[in-house]
Amino acid sequence: MKFRTLTLSAGLLAGALVLTGCSDTAGGGGSVMEGMDHDSMPTATAEASEATFNDADVSFAMGMAMHHEQAIEMSDTLLVKDGVDPDVAALAEQIRAAQAPEIETMKQWLESWGQDPEMEGMDHGGGMMSEEDMVALEEADGGPASTLFLEQMIVHHEGAIDMAQTQLEDGQNPDALALAQKIIDDQAAEIAQMEDMLARR
Repeated sequence: MKFRTLTLSAGLLAGALVLTGCSDTAGGGGSVMEGMDHDSMPTATAEASEATFNDADVSFAMGMAMHHEQAIEMSDTLLVKDGVDPDVAALAEQIRAAQAPEIETMKQWLESWGQDPEMEGMDHGGGMMSEEDMVALEEADGGPASTLFLEQMIVHHEGAIDMAQTQLEDGQNPDALALAQKIIDDQAAEIAQMEDMLARR
């Protein structure tokens, strides 16, 4: 009886794996099929762990890539100015160096998942600077630009942390979950650093 039960369970598991493989390849080159309960999709197979993803993973990668791109734009805007606080300039370089490769990684994931990494109209998450915010940073000089950069980047980082926390709650892909945790750790540390810089200005 025990042997028969084990055989039946193995057969059901094999069938579930076949269905999982079909759902990964149907309709969108790996995108999650519409109308399915994404949270209940099987994820336990080690072989499929790298390819497993859900809608939350896609939203995270798309939104965070755009979010990072704005952080790099803010850093680039500051770094061409004269009279910028050297410590703030060093932080801007640090942010740019950390986030550029993460953008490339997330876009590679999206391509492997059959998604368009350049899709527009997505909700890019909280903390994004408005056009007016970006103009204010562009027009500021030296010391005032340094202060404004710190103030804006704190808000920007807080938004990224919120997005990463949502990914930890709802995401499925192990690599995307690991990046979300890294973003939380890195940007929380940078927020503390920026708050200290502002306190000393």
